[in-house]
Amino acid sequence: MGNSYAGQLKTTRFEEVLHNSIEASLRSNNLVPRPIFSQLYLEAEQQLSSLEAGSRADNEEEEEEEEEEGSESSSPPISYQMKPPPEGCCTTDGFCQAGKDLRLVSISNEHIEVPSGFLLVGAKSPNLPDHLLVCAVDKRFLPDDNGRNALLGFSGNCVGCGKKGFCYFTEFSNHINLKLATQPKKQKHLKYYLVRNAQGALTKGSVICWKGAEFRSRQSSSSTCSSTLFQLPESSGPSGSLSNESLPAANPNAPAGTQQTAAATDHIPPTAAFSSAVYNGKESPKQQLVKNNLSGLTRPSVLGTLTNSGPPKKRHKGWSPESPSSTETWNLQLNPQVPNRIKNDGGSLSSLPHSALVGPASSPMVGSGEPVSVPDNLLKICKAKPVIFKGHGNFPYLCGNLNDVIVSPLLYTCYRNSQSLSRAYEQYGASTIQPISEEMQLLLTVYYLVQLASDQVPLIEDLEQIFMRSWRESHLSEIRQYQQAIPQTFSPVPSQISPVTSAQLPWLAGLAASSCNDSVHIIECSYSLAEGLSEMFKLLIEGKLIKTNYVVIICASRNRAIDSCIVITGKYQARVLSESMLSPSDYQKEVNYQLVTGKVETLGSFFSTLCPEGDIDFLLEKFYQENQGHISSSLSASVNKPTMLNGTGAAVCTSYDIERHQIRPFQLAVAQKLLSHICSIADSSTQNLDLGSFEKIDFLICVPPSEVTYQQTLFHLWHSGILLELGLEKEHLTKQRVEQYVMKLDVEAQIKFKVFLQNSMQNPHTLFVLIHDHAHWDLMSAMHSLYPQTELSTGLVDRLLNCREVKEAPNIVTLHVTSFPYALQTQHTHISPYNEIHWPSSYSNGVDLYNENKKYFGLSEFIESTLSGHSIPLLRYDSSFEAMVMALGKRFPRLHSAVIRTFVLIQHYSAAMMAVCGLSQMKNYTSVETLEITQNLINSSRQCPSGHGLMVVLRIPCTPLAAVAYERLYNVRERLALEDNFEIILGNPNSGITIGKRFVEQLKVWQKIEDVDWRPQTYLELEGLPCILIFSGMDPQGESLPRSLRYCDLRLINSSSLVRTTLEQELGLAAYFVSSEIHAEKAVVNDVLESDPEKLSSTDNEDEEIATEAGSTSEKRSPMKRERSRSHDSASSSLSSKASITAFCSESSPALITTGDTTKSSHQVLSSSAEETTNNFERQKQKVDKGAQTMISKHLPPVSEQLDTKQNIKSTQISITSSSSSPFSSSSSSSASTHNSFILQTSQCSMTKTSKQPPIVFLPKLVYDIITSTDSNGLPKSSSLLPYHSVMWASSFRPLMSKMMTCTEQSLYYRQWTVPKPIHMDYNNRNESRMDTFHPRRLLLSGPPQQNIGSGNKEKSQHHLTSCLWTISIFSMNHHWFADHNLKTTAVIGKTGAYLQFLSILSRMLIRLTEVDVYDEEEININVKEESDKYYHQPGDAWPDLETFKKIPFDYTIHDPKYEDASLICTKLQTINSEDRSMSRRQEDMYTRRQTTRMRLSKYAAYNTYHHCEQCHQYMGFNPRYQLYESTLHAFAFSYSMLGEEIQLHFIIPKSKEHHFVFSQPGRQLESMRLPLVTDKSEDYIKSPTFTPTTGRHEHGLFNLYHAMDGASHLHVLVVKEYEMAIYKKYWPNHIMLVLPSIFNSAGVGAAHFLIKELSYHNLELERNRQEELGIKPQDIWPFIVISDDSCVMWNAVEVDCSGDRKSDYTWTERNVSLKQILQHIEATPNVTHYALIGMRKWASKTNSAEIKEPFSCCHVHDFVMLNVDLTQNVQYNQNRFTCDDVDFNLRVHSAGLLICQFNHFSVMKKQIAVGGQRSFHVKSKVSDTPVSISPAQYICAPDSKHTFLAAPAQLLLEKYLQYHSHRFFPLSLKNYNHPVLSVDCYLNLGPQIAVCYVSSRPHSLNISSSGLTFSGLLLYLCDSFVVASFLKKFHFLKGATLCVICQDRNSLRQTVVRLELEDEWQFRLRDEFQTANAKEDRPLFFLTGRHI
Repeated sequence: MGNSYAGQLKTTRFEEVLHNSIEASLRSNNLVPRPIFSQLYLEAEQQLSSLEAGSRADNEEEEEEEEEEGSESSSPPISYQMKPPPEGCCTTDGFCQAGKDLRLVSISNEHIEVPSGFLLVGAKSPNLPDHLLVCAVDKRFLPDDNGRNALLGFSGNCVGCGKKGFCYFTEFSNHINLKLATQPKKQKHLKYYLVRNAQGALTKGSVICWKGAEFRSRQSSSSTCSSTLFQLPESSGPSGSLSNESLPAANPNAPAGTQQTAAATDHIPPTAAFSSAVYNGKESPKQQLVKNNLSGLTRPSVLGTLTNSGPPKKRHKGWSPESPSSTETWNLQLNPQVPNRIKNDGGSLSSLPHSALVGPASSPMVGSGEPVSVPDNLLKICKAKPVIFKGHGNFPYLCGNLNDVIVSPLLYTCYRNSQSLSRAYEQYGASTIQPISEEMQLLLTVYYLVQLASDQVPLIEDLEQIFMRSWRESHLSEIRQYQQAIPQTFSPVPSQISPVTSAQLPWLAGLAASSCNDSVHIIECSYSLAEGLSEMFKLLIEGKLIKTNYVVIICASRNRAIDSCIVITGKYQARVLSESMLSPSDYQKEVNYQLVTGKVETLGSFFSTLCPEGDIDFLLEKFYQENQGHISSSLSASVNKPTMLNGTGAAVCTSYDIERHQIRPFQLAVAQKLLSHICSIADSSTQNLDLGSFEKIDFLICVPPSEVTYQQTLFHLWHSGILLELGLEKEHLTKQRVEQYVMKLDVEAQIKFKVFLQNSMQNPHTLFVLIHDHAHWDLMSAMHSLYPQTELSTGLVDRLLNCREVKEAPNIVTLHVTSFPYALQTQHTHISPYNEIHWPSSYSNGVDLYNENKKYFGLSEFIESTLSGHSIPLLRYDSSFEAMVMALGKRFPRLHSAVIRTFVLIQHYSAAMMAVCGLSQMKNYTSVETLEITQNLINSSRQCPSGHGLMVVLRIPCTPLAAVAYERLYNVRERLALEDNFEIILGNPNSGITIGKRFVEQLKVWQKIEDVDWRPQTYLELEGLPCILIFSGMDPQGESLPRSLRYCDLRLINSSSLVRTTLEQELGLAAYFVSSEIHAEKAVVNDVLESDPEKLSSTDNEDEEIATEAGSTSEKRSPMKRERSRSHDSASSSLSSKASITAFCSESSPALITTGDTTKSSHQVLSSSAEETTNNFERQKQKVDKGAQTMISKHLPPVSEQLDTKQNIKSTQISITSSSSSPFSSSSSSSASTHNSFILQTSQCSMTKTSKQPPIVFLPKLVYDIITSTDSNGLPKSSSLLPYHSVMWASSFRPLMSKMMTCTEQSLYYRQWTVPKPIHMDYNNRNESRMDTFHPRRLLLSGPPQQNIGSGNKEKSQHHLTSCLWTISIFSMNHHWFADHNLKTTAVIGKTGAYLQFLSILSRMLIRLTEVDVYDEEEININVKEESDKYYHQPGDAWPDLETFKKIPFDYTIHDPKYEDASLICTKLQTINSEDRSMSRRQEDMYTRRQTTRMRLSKYAAYNTYHHCEQCHQYMGFNPRYQLYESTLHAFAFSYSMLGEEIQLHFIIPKSKEHHFVFSQPGRQLESMRLPLVTDKSEDYIKSPTFTPTTGRHEHGLFNLYHAMDGASHLHVLVVKEYEMAIYKKYWPNHIMLVLPSIFNSAGVGAAHFLIKELSYHNLELERNRQEELGIKPQDIWPFIVISDDSCVMWNAVEVDCSGDRKSDYTWTERNVSLKQILQHIEATPNVTHYALIGMRKWASKTNSAEIKEPFSCCHVHDFVMLNVDLTQNVQYNQNRFTCDDVDFNLRVHSAGLLICQFNHFSVMKKQIAVGGQRSFHVKSKVSDTPVSISPAQYICAPDSKHTFLAAPAQLLLEKYLQYHSHRFFPLSLKNYNHPVLSVDCYLNLGPQIAVCYVSSRPHSLNISSSGLTFSGLLLYLCDSFVVASFLKKFHFLKGATLCVICQDRNSLRQTVVRLELEDEWQFRLRDEFQTANAKEDRPLFFLTGRHI
């Protein structure tokens, strides 16, 4: 790889050894010094052994020193005899020979002058162990922090006497009186750096890291870029310290030595290339690859890192102290053509399309045999530097003219990695399957090279895949066997392919190469590679390898393994490869050097000789003088020629308008996906994000340090309105305020970021979103920042976004946003794959998912346009430009191709501008493509009355070249008087936009801007401005381009060092939204029209030839060879030219180019070699012709238009292929014109046309080939490139990407197969065998896929119920302000708008999280309430008076709004109009949304499982600091006579709640639940156990009562069904659960209430018995329990102020209070145990003041009740009920004479929960599983009928049927409220139009007086023995009244009729018997109806 030290070391190795030998002989007593050549050849072997020793004793200093000694010199240990000091000098220890004190303690405060480039270090004297001697040493001879890169030798000064220039450490040690007994070595005696402390005193600093010193010094100091073998920290291996012991030399006897030679670029920047497309080699292998199989190699694996490619041991010319540090190693001395190949600089590892680096400078090569001399003048003779790739075995020394060759270990690395099987194949028993043999590797390499075309460069990744496929195919049988059985059961199966032997290899290779026309030349050696290399050099010098691109040298013998190397001799291939070895930083320096030193002047002088008429500058000046004032006036006249006037007479454009900002559907979809992922993080059990604790949103957007991107983001932020919406800013925004939310990642970023961190710490209840836009930019590790002096922003992202404060802050969420996420998808990424959000696919199976009127036109669509069936492709390359560049490359081999390409393109643009302005002869000196661009640019503004024009982006990455181009084009434009026609803008990322005043004024007019000081700050604001934008900077940094972009000229991008990200980023500049109404075909037809017509019909002599160099063959390249059309039927065929006359040049265009010019033959500018290219363009021509014809036929008019179809096709085809500016002439077909009107609007604003179609992109030929070629899977080759500079492939043995991969699968592929290099910020994010390397609050939003690998985004998104709650309400709002302009760049596909929209909906969601929908309904049946002026209590009474309360009559009427559809309960006191109660809701409206209101959650709310906060972590049992709560299952049994069996319940009791229970001592059996005493009083304790029955609401039930209880201790029991036990336990691990028996799995809420009450009473009895033994009276045990619904969310209390003058005056306020306060207040009620039921109001916003005036009511209580289980012992809930069971129970309690008290000053809010509860019961057919709607009318049937049975409980069917169809049983009762239905012992809902009267049959029960009441019906439901005939005969019924008797079976039905003597008064018919529609095994209920006689 050439000499890293710029020509200084032509014979350095020999000189060094010679010097060592002489020096040793002078010091030695031995007369015979060691031979020089023995040292030269044997030293490497000794180094290797010393390295092995060193790796075993890394931490022992003594052994290190021995290692260093052994490695520094190959001579044996020699006793050291110190040279006697001069007479009279000082010999005192600690003083120099001049007598000056050097001890640190003595001179620490003295001022010491240190020359530039020198450092003060401390030396240790053996005689003064406690002192350090101060020395000044040149820092280049000291190691860096990693112990590497110290130059050999020494240079130092004495700080005592000031003597300078000590060149030998021996001499220096004598001068400072070290008095050593051994040979002086700087490694031993220079120990510490010296630094000044805060007081300015010199003190001992850090230890000088001499570890592995000699090993270090033998490396290329210029390149610490990793070798593919040793992974050095700065280099790009996954490990900085890969052990060397895995690389033993298997043949220690073979002569071995270090490769002094290849020096320089043995360290090629990690992405250096094996090919112009080389994108993949490996910078350094994975550790396991080295560990696995390298130990078995049969020869010295590699000693490349031992190569001494550094500067000479002593000082040489050119090594001035001012030269850059060894870490950069850029050197321009002597021969700048061979710069030091600097180490990988992180973000910019150059390489061709290949992932690997060409190799570390320390190449893994072992020099052996006699040296090979590189001929002088090799570069001058061959016009290229041959690139030598070391293959297998030993490699000889090179000496002589080392500057003219480059040596690379890349191929060696590829071979070695391909023999190290990946872990992915270890499952196949890979240890027993042999890797591919070396012979086969070499043979496959030859096969691969043979099939490469002359303009192709080999790709290492292609070679790796070839090896991979070959290995798999040859071992297919073994792999299958290992897949089917245990590997040990099979012995290795021999390969089916017979192996290639070393003897066969040369013959087979020669045979393969025989068919390639000498493109590959095979040289066979008999002894060593040296003879083959010598022969190759000889052939090169003799010119016999002119046609040869690759020379394969093979040395094979039977006795030893093969040696091989491959030499790239093709001029094109060698140039591409050598340039690819430069890092981007190197590339810029090299170009800048060539510009500064004037080396490009030869190129300029050559250009001046091309034009026969003279130098271009001369022609320009002449043109300017002749036409001064004429051209400009004519042009401006044509520009300003108005075609339409507004009211003031000014020209206006009617067809162009700026689109309104609006949110696009896919942006909303992305925002929703982001929100969903945020919710999933919050929902997870890891407690990493507590959304419930945040009240607002704040954010900071980080953008790259591009001024345009910064201003662009400010623009979006300003216009989005997000700052006002989030409440971050007030109405009157200023730009300074907006700037606080956008941070440019430059040197000033740290200040703004520090403020952001401080805000996040000071506002823990604000969620801060840190948005990292363009996140693939600057992924450099802060620890490995290579250029801290020059690039201060390098590594800034790592320092800021990965700092500890950001990682640990619980209120910071980081969102990385990029269209190129690959570098963030490695094995060490911080981002979980579950936190990736991919841009949604717009289409799925042809269906538009988002109803989007714009279609994204990205890289895939550009590639598709190049395929057959399309017209002129949108991706193109310029063949004539490429030909000229290639020819000039041969002529000027020392100039970088970027310089050549830039100067050629500037020349082309200059000539094109001159040609358009009338210098027609100049069109022969430009290309067709450039002429098309220029002409359309200059003429575009003429098409629009307002002067709108096109933008041309000229991409020049290298900033110095961009400045040159700008200056040159600016000058040409001025000379041609075009300064008013179009602008030239130099776009530098570090500066703003500068344009002329005239154009600023024009933009202000177009955009209606009145601000006098306005200047465009973003490229978007250049909309419609005709201009050339010279876009500089190594990478685009997120700048957006306007819709007026028409041409994207990428011909100058650095095509030799592309990776996937770089490539897609460059092409992303042209990505664009096109209107979906305009079909692709139409857009492409427009391309035909806007392209050069002559490109379609061009001549054969388009490019002429000129002799450029002696002996060069004349070659032709035609971009498109086409027959000129002979037809002149087209009316507008008169305008034709070499350049394109496009649709922009309408018939009104002045003929700037005369028609006569078109027949001139163009002089071929330069020769080129490309018959294949001509053929390629012939194929393109056929595609275009075919595509155009196909397209036109698609848009033909219908047959009814009376046109001959064939003639129409013919004429339109002719008009297209002829040189016509009007493609479809009127003589062709008026109908065709009508149907293709989009083409014929030639007078339309050209910018408007441009905005409707994608831009045309011009690429370098090399890049074009990469993009348009496909791999074996059919994928574009670019998708298999290394994804990013700072990552590398984990293994060569990796599968290809699949064509059907989704974005998610692509991410997983990169996560598995890529690892970050040490320079990558994720490199240290490793934690073996653990998954906590992912940061929990970090997300990645990746933009649209640049290449549609899959057919769509198939990944399943995680839907979280939490986010679903807000979807409807949040996303229903319309927004207009987030969308980006209709932009033409990938960076603004809409990501900015999407994440701003995300912030908006996240903010609304947080507000929504703090709010809840509660039912807000007024009480019902107020009109039937007894109005009374009597009030029993005063409004301010806190508790009811027992005696007073007993006087309050019970209000039978139901007032709860949820029972609006329930039957009214009547008493004799009520008189109800039949009009009062009508069917308030139709049946189908039953489930309509009830009235709710949104309330802000108070601090006393109950929460569901989504709430997490620090306070209730322990309560919930999810706190990761605590061990997951353990629970135990306890059985609890009691007998109940009514059920006729023992009831067995199960308690799940967490360990933390066991103190609430009593367990038996021996067996820990559950005995009872502890109950407090009535007399107990405690502020922090709730006495009443709370039971909450629940079903289907494990996530949404409000069971977290921690905040509601205000932290008070309480006992809370969830009552769940058996089948739901597991899911409830999972969500609520710290809650006690009461599990109902399995027989109640299908029961309703009545069963739960029944069991709660019975269990509680049984427990009360147990506690009374237990505590009675302790002396406590039974009546003192607390008898109350709380039964609460699972939707009670908050509780309110009314505070009444009775301080008015009169007793009746009072005011009241309602506020939210804790449940603790309410319960403790109720529990403190005097005589509380005398109340059976205590409840409270349901909250409503419109509270009736009458309710407040009477603080206590005796009425129905619901939802939240305190139940006295002692008093209600004999009153049970009905365990069969599903609905109205609380009303039924209230009536039973009242009839038993017990008190029911409602506290009207307390109210409960109930949350609307859309899932679970009663909704969980669905009635469906038992026969079919298909969901069929079944009406309630079908819920009953006649017994023994063939009715379809239903799968639902009989009781549920009964209740639902009676609710909707009871009028069938009770026809007289319908709306007959004065004659209700008599319901005995139960309340069943008969629907709102039927009233019921409840009576109890129990003795001594309280019933209403029925005297005077006549009933319209009688309902007997499951009558018990208390109902007797005499009881029923007390009541009177209307004639015709109906009876309904309901029993469990038919037998009971008959017995009931007989027992109650019903037949005496009621008439029954057989057909009046019914049953619920249940099967027999489901135990249906039976009905019998009758009529009153």
